[in-house]
Amino acid sequence: MEEFLNQLKDWPWDAWVNQVFIVVSLTLAAAYAQRLIFKKIHNRLIATKNPWDDTLVDAVRKPVTALIWVVGISFAISIIRAKTDAPIFAAVDTLRDTLVIVLLAWFLIRFISQAEENVINQEREEPIDKTTVHAIGKLLRLAIIITAVLVVLQTLGYSIAGVLAFGGIGGIAVGFAAKDLLANLFGGVMVFLDRPFTIGDWVRSPDREIEGTVEHIGWRVTRIRTFDKRPLYVPNSVFTTIAVENPSRMLNRRINETIGIRYDDAEKMDAITKDVKQMLIDHVEIDNSQTMIVNFNSFAPSSLDFFIYTFTRTTEWIRFHEIKHDVLLRIEKIIRDHGAEIAFPTSTLHVPDGVKTIQS
Repeated sequence: MEEFLNQLKDWPWDAWVNQVFIVVSLTLAAAYAQRLIFKKIHNRLIATKNPWDDTLVDAVRKPVTALIWVVGISFAISIIRAKTDAPIFAAVDTLRDTLVIVLLAWFLIRFISQAEENVINQEREEPIDKTTVHAIGKLLRLAIIITAVLVVLQTLGYSIAGVLAFGGIGGIAVGFAAKDLLANLFGGVMVFLDRPFTIGDWVRSPDREIEGTVEHIGWRVTRIRTFDKRPLYVPNSVFTTIAVENPSRMLNRRINETIGIRYDDAEKMDAITKDVKQMLIDHVEIDNSQTMIVNFNSFAPSSLDFFIYTFTRTTEWIRFHEIKHDVLLRIEKIIRDHGAEIAFPTSTLHVPDGVKTIQS
């Protein structure tokens, strides 16, 4: 290459201009040809069941096109530099190497992003944790960007050791200046590692007014959609200082109700509680392997109270209330079938000497 460029210095102007024109034309032709080739390859790979070959082709197409132009234009500029010796063209080699590194990083980032979608959308027996996949993808992309920046700095003539040393000193200053930002960053890392919740989970906190469905877990904030459909943006550092409940991971849902009957129906209490418990045992939506209690509980001011304590098989919120609705109606029917009544608040007035009628 260098011998060829040295020979160009003795060529007439029209000769090297023709050389530049030929190089640009060949670059244009190569870029067009690779588009056709990749298009044919892509059309063939779509018919296969393996999604990873499609991912590789889609990720490499645009970077390869840019690489062809970088190489072609840099070669054309080298021809011009050999003839003119203009100082502006002295940095063409460094610029070319830098762009090649950037294009390689671009290809890897595109491949990781599409691979991330493949892993999430791939059919499998057990659903994959989307939060973990997104976290790994973000860490890989961050590692590629940092590595590419360091290699570019080395290519530009900067010492990586010096950059890292400066980064250590500067990191202390940045740490004080961006304390809250770093706290949120490390809070996000802890959420990704501990996984107290994932995207799609219903979460709530007894310490804060936080309740809703997790929509997005970022490096700085987590977006939660409240039940009135408002977005709630919670800094990740908050999750390191509060308790978080995750009802989405419940194994069962609990029915815990107290029901009162009249004092006049006291002799029927034992039969009623036995029938209610048998009803719960026979109910297909009640999990008999969990704790089940149906017992007389207390002498209330206006009623004799018994309570039911049991668990449904489902954890789905709407279905749970449908089951609870059915259970309560069955309990009401059992009480009615025994000739008893559900109590309501009443008051009895005792008059020591009886009621006297005043004659007018």
